[in-house]
Amino acid sequence: MRSAEQLLEFDRLKDIVSRYTTCAPGRRATLGIQIRQDAEALDGEFALVREGVEYFRTGSEFGFGSLADPEGWLARLVIPGSILVPAELLDVASLMDTAHAVRQTFKGEAAKYPKLTELAAALVDFRHLSTAIRRAVLPNGEISDDASPQLKRIRESMATARVKIHKSLEGILRSRGESAGEDYVTLRNERFVIPVRAADRRAVPGVVHAASATGQTVFVEPLEAIDLNNRLVQLSEDEVAEIARILEELTDRVRAERGPLEAAAAQLAHLDSVFARARFARELDCVMPEFTKGNLLRLDAARNPVLEATLRPQGRKAVALSLGLGGEETVMVISGPNTGGKTVTLKTTALLAMMAQAGVPVPAEETVTPVFDAFLADIGDAQSIEQDLSTFSAHVTNLNRIAGLATSRSLVLLDELGSATDPEEGAALAVAVAEHFLKAGAWSIVSTHLTSLKVYAENTPGAVNAAVGFDEKTLAPTYELRQGVPGQSAGINIAQRLGLSAPIIEAARLRLSTQTLDIARFLDSLHEQLATVTKERGRVAGLEQELAKERARLDAEGLKEWRAKVKDLESQLQSLLKNFEFQMRETVRAIEDRAAQQKLSKQAEQRLARLRREFSESFNTAVVAQHTGADRGDQNAQPHIVRHVAEGDTVRLRTLGRTGTVQRQIDDKTFEVAVGQMKMRVPRDEIAEVVTAGHKQTPIESARRRGISVSVAEPGVTSSEINVIGKTADEARDDVEKFLDRAFLAGLPRIRIIHGTGMGVLRRTLRAWLKEHPQVASVTEPGQNEGGAGATVVELRD
Repeated sequence: MRSAEQLLEFDRLKDIVSRYTTCAPGRRATLGIQIRQDAEALDGEFALVREGVEYFRTGSEFGFGSLADPEGWLARLVIPGSILVPAELLDVASLMDTAHAVRQTFKGEAAKYPKLTELAAALVDFRHLSTAIRRAVLPNGEISDDASPQLKRIRESMATARVKIHKSLEGILRSRGESAGEDYVTLRNERFVIPVRAADRRAVPGVVHAASATGQTVFVEPLEAIDLNNRLVQLSEDEVAEIARILEELTDRVRAERGPLEAAAAQLAHLDSVFARARFARELDCVMPEFTKGNLLRLDAARNPVLEATLRPQGRKAVALSLGLGGEETVMVISGPNTGGKTVTLKTTALLAMMAQAGVPVPAEETVTPVFDAFLADIGDAQSIEQDLSTFSAHVTNLNRIAGLATSRSLVLLDELGSATDPEEGAALAVAVAEHFLKAGAWSIVSTHLTSLKVYAENTPGAVNAAVGFDEKTLAPTYELRQGVPGQSAGINIAQRLGLSAPIIEAARLRLSTQTLDIARFLDSLHEQLATVTKERGRVAGLEQELAKERARLDAEGLKEWRAKVKDLESQLQSLLKNFEFQMRETVRAIEDRAAQQKLSKQAEQRLARLRREFSESFNTAVVAQHTGADRGDQNAQPHIVRHVAEGDTVRLRTLGRTGTVQRQIDDKTFEVAVGQMKMRVPRDEIAEVVTAGHKQTPIESARRRGISVSVAEPGVTSSEINVIGKTADEARDDVEKFLDRAFLAGLPRIRIIHGTGMGVLRRTLRAWLKEHPQVASVTEPGQNEGGAGATVVELRD
């Protein structure tokens, strides 16, 4: 009998996720994922996956494509006396280097990726052993001369011996005056020899090691070369022994770290599995599930990932379903036509709950689920020839097993309950089974065609009907789930639309009982009404959108017209003020007494400024505030206090209803705001909102804002250093900022700040502030000849 994991295709799901891994250990770890019941541990696992998704959003990648599978050499380390070959030692070094690379990747990233950083920091640092292996074993698998001093001496001696043998044998060849083709030194049986014609064999005393294929040439080791060859053979044996000793020593060092290496391999496999699940989540638009201790199971826009993986290559998508069970309702009866999606709904619900309890992100918009203690399923044809069980007998056997295992925390899935036997008896049995699981409190999802079960769900507290959709016009399932209504089996209707003979259809309808006909008509009417309501709801939503667009258009046109009128009134007001100003000045100019004229002129200017302000305030109160409704607020309500206001922000004033620009902050509660040509002091609670954040000031604006008179080409900066010794940190920072603006505007590439050594407070304060300054490229300490710790060099941005 197949398990629930097999029936619900959980193994296929793990195989799909494992395709996103990058190494063999990660694939094994993913395929070995188990369903767990520890909600706290699962939340921790999802926190890791969530950080993996965030890591990918930065555009970075993460994988272990170069990591060889450590399973083989880890198993060999368990065998006493075993020695790893060079290729295996390189694989060991690869694992060690990978662990170090992961540590470095997440070093200092605890703020962004706390869980991943914690996991990476737990990896042991094997660099000392990795360095030893890399020094001894070359990338091609050969042992390096530097593996040990003894090996280096042996190989140097071997090189010397080869040179001596070559010289000796070449001397013999020259003395014999051999012709071309016979004057070379070669190897036979690991010993250096020279070719000699068989006819001249006796002319060269020595040992014959081989002959050519024709027999006309023999390869002779002259007597003079025997001792030298013996020496070389001995050195070769010494080399082999030394290499064996080196490999044994390295293997023993690796074996001593076997525990940490196994842990590192497991951690890297886990990391690869985490990032595979993050890739899976990114690819299928998954969410991290929420585990509830209460009585709630909810899936919003959920998709079956196995079905999605099958349909995607065909350019198709799985239909999303939404489902909710909770409170008193723990049994759901799903009905509807064949191929309508009943079984898919069962499988999707359970598979997604399994994924959640296995630490795999769920393809849905939202998932809330309890932690189930078991997944129990009776799905498909359970006939067993070996056990001599019919389909019905096998179902009953399975139902009996499930009834004995189910608890109030179990999820039970029953497909086509009550089928494969007499319909009337099957219906009675189905209702009894549903009632059993309802009393047991088990979460149960049942699919059926039986009317009795639909009626039971409709009339029984704790049970709820649901229907899968079916388009009768196209005879195609919609796979949409409607909760709260029973579904139509519609077998006769489908047969009629498929062209079955009319007499047969009519005979079938006559054989239906009156109750069945009434129920069928009721369901037909109910689904027609639901379709009409759904269509009407869509039409109303469309009308609401059109209405909102029209309202926005009218508001925009009205606002445009109002602004034009306000602009015209402002223009008329300014014209009147200018005329008044002209008449006033002409009157003052007519006074002959010079002193009186100057005094009266000054008073007139002051009165004119006051008059402009009073006119503007009256205009804003009468026109702007009335239009915006700023003068009609609740006088007893406490105003909303805007917390973050900065220089350059465009703000709307509560009383006037107009916008202005923040010029400067006078103190914590007061700002200077420019409204048109008028500047005023405004308390913080008078600012209704920040309309737009201020633009970033240019260096010239910043300098002028602080009272520095500069032009675009600043001629006043003749020195590139400033001395702030003896000043407080605030005084020094103000002086440096003014000097920095002048230097930046003058185009200086760098400046030097002399602050002295002292206790180091002024140095640390200035450097920390300078590193965050927008005009500063870098902050460094100069050499001793330029002040050392008593000065700071600042590189300015272009």
